Amino acid sequence: MAHFINEPENSVTEAIDGLIAASGGRLVRLDGYPYVRVVIRSDWDKSQVALISGGGSGHEPAHAGFVGAGMLTAAVCGDVFASPSVDAVLAGILAVTGPAGCLLIVKNYTGDRLNFGLAAARARSLGHKVELVIVGDDIALPDLLQPRGVAGTLFVHKIAGAMAREGADLKTIAGAARRTAARTKSFGMSLDTCEVPGSPKEDRIPVGKIELGLGIHGEPGVRQADFKNVRTALMSVCDSLAATMIDGPHVVLVNNLGGTSNLEMSVIVHELIQSHLGNKISHIVGPATMMGSLGMHGVSISTYPATPHELELLVAPVPLNTWPGVFSIAPVQTIPLSSKLEPVNFPASVNLLLSDMLSDCCKTLIASRTELNALDAKSGDGDTGSTVAKAAETLLAASEQLPFAEPSQLYQALAQILGQAMGGSSGILLSIYFAATGNALAHGRPTIEALKLGLEEIMNIGGAKRGDRTMIDALEPALDSLIYGIEDAAVAARKGANHTSTMLKAGAGRASYVSADQLSGHVDPGAEAVARVFECLAENSLKKLP
Repeated sequence: MAHFINEPENSVTEAIDGLIAASGGRLVRLDGYPYVRVVIRSDWDKSQVALISGGGSGHEPAHAGFVGAGMLTAAVCGDVFASPSVDAVLAGILAVTGPAGCLLIVKNYTGDRLNFGLAAARARSLGHKVELVIVGDDIALPDLLQPRGVAGTLFVHKIAGAMAREGADLKTIAGAARRTAARTKSFGMSLDTCEVPGSPKEDRIPVGKIELGLGIHGEPGVRQADFKNVRTALMSVCDSLAATMIDGPHVVLVNNLGGTSNLEMSVIVHELIQSHLGNKISHIVGPATMMGSLGMHGVSISTYPATPHELELLVAPVPLNTWPGVFSIAPVQTIPLSSKLEPVNFPASVNLLLSDMLSDCCKTLIASRTELNALDAKSGDGDTGSTVAKAAETLLAASEQLPFAEPSQLYQALAQILGQAMGGSSGILLSIYFAATGNALAHGRPTIEALKLGLEEIMNIGGAKRGDRTMIDALEPALDSLIYGIEDAAVAARKGANHTSTMLKAGAGRASYVSADQLSGHVDPGAEAVARVFECLAENSLKKLP
């Protein structure tokens, strides 16, 4: 996998300079590249207790992204997934520590413990007051005497940072930080491994599997399990966390390991709230990427039983967009739709010819789901088949309530259902099409003329015309030929659809963003769907339209 970097060995220093340049002057760094990489608050005056954290890079926005008023005073950055040196940590301590002293917040990895610990000892020998807190919040390995420090470290940063901002002394802050670290519990899961720039990717997790209990450095998790959906995967995480949680409300931190989409993260939050853990959760941090792992497609969940005072410290605002804030969990609230949007109830009636036509067309579209999706993947987002199949399934389910004996009302009912059930621009356009056709029929226009008026309406509103490589390239010639019979209309629709495969430029829709190489030889999926509908009608010998 390619990365947006230059030379791998320079990626950390370049990333730090990019962060500082975009900070609006809030951040500075110590001189000493490339061996000393320390990011510091530019407004720091040493009048309060300093907070320093850090470790290997690759976990962005941690750690440098949390340097700011109310959180960290400085962050010491090592190479990717590697602890910073003793000299780098010591340089950070000496740069920010005043009479109030300094607290080092260290994740529980051997390199970090040794380097931060020795730097603290050397700083003390130079006359500085330095305390060190080790965070080991990972519960994935319950028998491990030295559990890893993962995203729950952010609870320590925030609570200690708020206390330092209020002017608490070093002893008080260190004690609170140790209590927070001891009571924070975290568990991670991922569908894929991370990839270190400049190194080959370890494809350890097969397709269809999920790894549970993994850390933030790409190391293997506790076990792999079959992945069915997020609900079952999250159940294992919640079971492990529940076994460690005390009574009382908890704050939960939902951390993106870097490669999980926002859509997925919100689904995870939904499932977390619905799980058996949900009644223990009062507040949430995230979902957001706070301690990443080089784009890993995973998530970690951290819980903390905050006291009322600790909750105030967590909620205290900070001028950092990397900290998403703390919000209370609340039931999903709804407000009623406008009465103007309430669906019109058309009286059901029978016309076997029309009902059979609709049923056959719907079944054809449902059966075409995979092929239409494959066509759409060539020029769009690959969902045309699924979209039309869902709409067809909805129409079939509602067929017994449709006014088949009144064509004008039938078309209006189809417009209403498609507008609700069919997503994307196709659903809107077809809803407009059937509404305009139904309106024309209601005003006494003949069927074919009404269908053409519906086409004119979607061309006017949608902006597409014949030759733009859309469904219109099949629909317009089909309607023009319909006067000669449904079989001629089907032939014209097929010819029009096939012709779209020779069009190297689309004039509308997502395909208009796609290059000629990708369009060449591929039929437009909307035109293909129209052609299949007319072919279905012709094959079933439906020669006469109402």
